[in-house]
Amino acid sequence: MPGPRQYPNNKEAPASPHGLKRARRPSSERQFPHGEFNLKRILLFVLTNVMVVAVLGIVASLLGVNRFLTANGLNLTALLGFALIMGFGGAFISLLISKPMAKWTAGLRMIDNPQSPDEAWIVATVRKFADKAGVGMPEVAIFEGEPNAFATGAFKNSSLVAVSTGLLQNMTREEVEAVIGHEVAHIANGDMVTMTLIQGVMNTFVVFLSRVIGYAVDSFLRRGDDRSSGPGIGYYVSTIVLDIVLGFAAAMVVAWFSRQREFRADAGAAALMGQKQPMMNALARLGGLPAGELPKAVEAMGITGSIGKLFATHPPIEERIAALQNAR
Repeated sequence: MPGPRQYPNNKEAPASPHGLKRARRPSSERQFPHGEFNLKRILLFVLTNVMVVAVLGIVASLLGVNRFLTANGLNLTALLGFALIMGFGGAFISLLISKPMAKWTAGLRMIDNPQSPDEAWIVATVRKFADKAGVGMPEVAIFEGEPNAFATGAFKNSSLVAVSTGLLQNMTREEVEAVIGHEVAHIANGDMVTMTLIQGVMNTFVVFLSRVIGYAVDSFLRRGDDRSSGPGIGYYVSTIVLDIVLGFAAAMVVAWFSRQREFRADAGAAALMGQKQPMMNALARLGGLPAGELPKAVEAMGITGSIGKLFATHPPIEERIAALQNAR
């Protein structure tokens, strides 16, 4: 495995306009930005959240839950309980399986016993920051791919930190150290649980509101019709459509919280290192490199992200650097 690249003093990467080191992109990459790649990430992020709620709603309909909720008028108490179970159930299941899913989908090579000085350095760096942050030693892994890294796991003391070969090959050791600090900061801040709770709340609102509105639409369409009880076709169509539409709106809210969390993790990395310049250098370097794609289970915890506005899980690199520059 290639180790972190060290630039000799007379051959450092060109400086960015901010005075920060930035790797130059090939001319073809500068002319053709990764718009299609970023759009794909945004759509996958949104559709994943939308489809989770939509599928749960369809299953509930097939099992007759909706008919029970509306048999004698809309039972709001029962509906709220149903929405809470549906909303938080899926979110917490995703959290609990996040680490094994990452191992399965990202092609991770776990570093249980370091086989080289570079692997020993990565493990030692993670351990140093974990001790400093007051969390248990995470599992450490490497995966093949473009520059990226992520942290995942349901508990602070049973987490996972993974870095890509592209990150190790294109950054200086100090920059890799800053990225690792960023991921450990995610763990120390409890970001995995926080995002699960936010997603659960949003899912609950989607399930609840879609069925309340669906019931109102169905009642309007069937006014004066006393021949049957229970929900009609208007209810089922409305709830499915609203699950999708409201799911998009919920994804925007979740993405906003995710962007704020990235600023905190950047600041956490700076605190762990005792200086903010290495994190700024790492961000500048990432700004000049194509971001590696991560599995959906861990994308929100990656160091880089899509550049979409409303659905982006990460703020623009320039904003993150500016936030560090202005931090006291």
